[in-house]
Amino acid sequence: MNTTSDVRTDGLNQEQWPELLELSTKEVFQIMLSAELERVSGDAAGAPLECTAMVGLAGHLCGVLSFRCSPVSAAIIASKMLGTQVKDCDEQALDAIGEVANMVAGNFKNKISGLSEACVLSAPTVVVGGDYRVHSLVAQSLQKTFKFEEERISVALELRV
Repeated sequence: MNTTSDVRTDGLNQEQWPELLELSTKEVFQIMLSAELERVSGDAAGAPLECTAMVGLAGHLCGVLSFRCSPVSAAIIASKMLGTQVKDCDEQALDAIGEVANMVAGNFKNKISGLSEACVLSAPTVVVGGDYRVHSLVAQSLQKTFKFEEERISVALELRV
């Protein structure tokens, strides 16, 4: 078993974190939603990303993972997860994107040697709407944007390292 002192979060590992974030996101969508994600540029046009799920990371690695999507994407995600038709961005859709954020954060931290035991995740928080701004004290920010079911989604990891 690794201890906190065994966790390597030096520059070498951090160089791999953008790839690990992308891989973690793609794996969650593939396993949980049977969906393939296509990477797109961060400034790709599309519906406003008005649904945001956030999961905090605390311990040896501190920060926030954010998953952003449109209300349409949130309904599609919930439909795929639940195996039933979800038409609106309702409570089921919000719970589903919170769970996606939680799974991506967990998958990411488990890919870093020894971090699984040295970092805990918060319960997801979901915000709906476009008129808000999140401010955090971060030293490093990673963001990946994908195409999911013809919709744009975004995953960001903001870390205090």
